[in-house]
Amino acid sequence: MLIKRALVPVALVFPLLLYAYDVKDKDDLQPTDSLLHDTGASQLSVKQLIVPASLVAYGIFEAAMMHGNRMLNYSIGHEVITHKPAKFRIDDYTQYVPAASVYVLNLAGGKGRHGFKDRTVILVMASLFTAVTVNELKYTVREQRPDKSGRNSFPSGHTAAAFMGAEFLWQEYKDVSPWYGIGGYVIAAGTGALRAWNDKYWVWDVVFGAGLGMLCTKLAYRLYPSVQRKLSKKKEKVSGISFYPYYNGQQGGLSVKYDF
Repeated sequence: MLIKRALVPVALVFPLLLYAYDVKDKDDLQPTDSLLHDTGASQLSVKQLIVPASLVAYGIFEAAMMHGNRMLNYSIGHEVITHKPAKFRIDDYTQYVPAASVYVLNLAGGKGRHGFKDRTVILVMASLFTAVTVNELKYTVREQRPDKSGRNSFPSGHTAAAFMGAEFLWQEYKDVSPWYGIGGYVIAAGTGALRAWNDKYWVWDVVFGAGLGMLCTKLAYRLYPSVQRKLSKKKEKVSGISFYPYYNGQQGGLSVKYDF
């Protein structure tokens, strides 16, 4: 069981870490004009992966050592179970606040790193990566929740979504003001803390989910330039076709013009 606790998360998350850092695209050496202003979106360094990788590693360590010890994970879980504090279900909503803040700031006139279409595609990609990985882990590890309500405790989906959104907010507005991203991370951390407080997750579920959410957003930003290029190429292929409706008073039709 201990081997499964440790190896399953590693097997699923390590490829994401490796791919986010080392993925290559032959077009990366020839950036298009639309990408010249955003070269940082396709570059990731080891330094940028230190925080999410550390959170993921700590979550895996706590997972492997959870039973029969008095480490942070067990100690906090024991206190919550024993004292049964009042529950606050605001975390069901705060998980979405960081990501939603990007669009609120834009409506208020704050110009971020990307336009509406580009940032929405990035958010959809990050959300997809997060949802697939979280659910795959939940139903593979099958860790029992502290309140015994189910066997899908690891990792915390709420926390992963919150930190995915916080990293999204940071990436979009870090050049405007770092305080936007910091505020998003404070809300995300509060969401994770409430999940443990409400007896829904162990600490390792929350910590791992935080690192996973950040990693999925970083991966989305890393891959987006390639996605953007492919979408642009498809658009160029169809841009040579023109359709012209006509009517001469007696009959109508549709003419097609194709530019080579």
